[in-house]
Amino acid sequence: MASHSRTELPDFVRRQYEFAAHIRDPEHRSAPADIEDRRMGIYRELFYNNVEGFMSGTFPVLRRILDDAAWHALIRDYFNRHRAHTPLFLEMPREFLNYLEHERSEHPEDPPFLQELAHYEWVELALSVADERLDPEQFDPEGDLMTGSPMLSPLAWHLAYRYPVHRIGPDFRPDAPGDTPTYLVVYRDRRDEVGFIEINPVTRRLLELVESEPGATGEELLLIIARELSHPQPEVVVEGGRAIFRGLHEKDIIPGTRRH
Repeated sequence: MASHSRTELPDFVRRQYEFAAHIRDPEHRSAPADIEDRRMGIYRELFYNNVEGFMSGTFPVLRRILDDAAWHALIRDYFNRHRAHTPLFLEMPREFLNYLEHERSEHPEDPPFLQELAHYEWVELALSVADERLDPEQFDPEGDLMTGSPMLSPLAWHLAYRYPVHRIGPDFRPDAPGDTPTYLVVYRDRRDEVGFIEINPVTRRLLELVESEPGATGEELLLIIARELSHPQPEVVVEGGRAIFRGLHEKDIIPGTRRH
């Protein structure tokens, strides 16, 4: 089908484009000529305030560390530049992340951890509304994690960041990444409460193995780690891993052993 220029569109469609363009970027795009500015002002405020308010609630830490001018310039740029691919309000934060990752140009007022902090804050919302559930038919909550096959909860996401995003706030704004990555598990337990824990590289590796080796027992997974570490006393790694499993089980990160 041949494309049509904006001037070839029906008048009512062209006016809708003008209306939307002005709502997105009122400083640079004129409103339709025959609409009273007072009326347009209502729409300008309504649309922008809805987006800005929702983003403030979803990214509260990011909002607090940016001053008013920087925050509103960021949201206005998103509002103007990004073309969302879903009408669902709860998907808007994901759209904002897409904008930060692929469309946001460099701005001197942007902190270097902007994308990572936004992602970390988005994860909490994403987990709180995720459709997945802890299905008791898939795991035995009383199973022995050492002799059985541990199962990672579908509501536990282990994440790696260059910045310690869980510590960032108005009083802590790092200028450079940490010397080592920050490993976190953000999870939703069986009471539907969302929490997070910081983990070390060994626990991170253990969670990776739980996912990639679904038929292995907990003890076998820990022995793999002992071999990877070239540890002279594998039984020490196994005993330490027993405590790690216990802590992960208490938080429903590993809710039990797989039912075969």
